[in-house]
Amino acid sequence: MRVLYFSPRICWPPISGAHLRDFYFARQLARNASLTYVGLVSDDARAQAEQLRERLGPESAVEVIALRRDKGYKPANIVRGLIGPTPLNVLNYTSAAVLAELDRLLQRQSFDVVQIESMHLIAYARRIRQTAPRTRLICDWHNVESEILARYSENDRNPLRSWYAKRTSALSHTIEKQLLRLCHAHTVCSQRERELLLARVPEARIEVVGNGVDCEYFGEAPAQSSERRDVLFMGRMDYHANIDAALYFVRHVWPLVRKRRPELRLVIVGAQPPKQILALREQGIAVTGTVDDVRPYYHSALVSVVPLRVGGGTRLKVLEAMAAGTPVLSTSLGAEGLAITPGKDILIADTPQAMADGIVSSQAESALWQQLVTNGRRLVQEKYDWAVVGAVLLRLHAEQVEMGAASCLEAK
Repeated sequence: MRVLYFSPRICWPPISGAHLRDFYFARQLARNASLTYVGLVSDDARAQAEQLRERLGPESAVEVIALRRDKGYKPANIVRGLIGPTPLNVLNYTSAAVLAELDRLLQRQSFDVVQIESMHLIAYARRIRQTAPRTRLICDWHNVESEILARYSENDRNPLRSWYAKRTSALSHTIEKQLLRLCHAHTVCSQRERELLLARVPEARIEVVGNGVDCEYFGEAPAQSSERRDVLFMGRMDYHANIDAALYFVRHVWPLVRKRRPELRLVIVGAQPPKQILALREQGIAVTGTVDDVRPYYHSALVSVVPLRVGGGTRLKVLEAMAAGTPVLSTSLGAEGLAITPGKDILIADTPQAMADGIVSSQAESALWQQLVTNGRRLVQEKYDWAVVGAVLLRLHAEQVEMGAASCLEAK
C-alpha cells in the first residue's frame, strides 16, 4: 500500500495536539505501508523533516517532504477572507507553489490512498481528485472548524473579531460540506462530530478514529520524591482556545482556590506563550514555555485542569493526564467527545465556584483521588492507546484500497 500523508505541518517536534495526532497516525501507517509525508512550512524545516523521517522509522519506506507555503494572515488574504467566498483559514494554507509541487509529486509517483489533514487543505484535495482520480482520498478532521469559529464568535468581546469569526465560520461550513462530498472517506475524533457531519451530508463515509495517547510512555513511574501541590494547565499557548481558557481560569477560578489552599501553585506548560500569558508570572504563576518532557509536570500535579470554553475535537491533554496518573478536572466542553464518566474517571465543573471546589477538595492519595487515577488509566489503556486507535485507521485505509481496486476492475 502506497500512502501520501498531506499535512499543514511537519509534525516533529510534537508541540501540539495536532502534531501528536499527525505523528502517531503517520507512524502507524509507516509501519504498514510505503509512506510519503508532505508537510507545509512557512520557514526552512529541513532539519525537522529529517528528524521526523528518522522518528517514523529508519527501517520503513518513508519519505518526508517539507513544502514552503506563503506566510499566513497576509493583508491580501485578510481582505479576500472579508469579501470573498473562501475563508481566511483556507487562504492561509493555499499556495500556487505548493500546488505546482504537488502536481510534480503526483506525476512521478502514484498512491493508493492520500490522507489530508483538515479542511484547510481543500485546494489540494481538489487538485488530487483532478490529477489522480483513481487514488482514494481520506480527510482526517482534527475538529470541525466551523463549529470552533462559531463558538469563538460567541465568546469574543471584541465586536469586530466576533463578526469576522462568525463570517469565517459560515464560509467554513460551506467548504466543509464540499469536502464531505469530495473525499471518499473521512475520520473524526468523536461520535458527536460524526453525527454533526452526517447531518450535513448523510451519504458521507465517516469513521470515528479518536485521539490517543502513548500509555507506556506516560505510564512510567514518577520519582518517589514528587510532591503533589501543582495545579497544572497544559496546552500549546499560541492557540486561541487555550489562551482564553488560561486567562479565564486565572481571573475567575484561581483567586477562589488561593483563598482556601494557599500552598497550591498554578503551572502553565505549553509552547509559545503570548505576552498576556507571560505576564501572569508577575502574579506568581509559573509559565514554562516549551519543555523537553511534559511528564514531570503531570507527575508533580495534584490535578490537571482543562477549563476550555471554546474549541472542538477531543483533547489529548485529558488523555495524557489520565495515562500519567493525574486526576483531571475539566469543563464539559473540555472533555467533549470522550467516553468519560464524571465522578468516576474525571471531574466535570462548568462554573468558577464548582471548579474551585473540585480543586480545593482534592487530596493526593485520598480514596476519590486514587479512584480517578485508577479509572482514568484503565480508560485510556482500553480505548485510547495509539495502538488501539491506529488499528481502526489501518482498517479504513485497507477498505479504501480494496474499494479503489474494485472501481478499477469495473472501469475495465
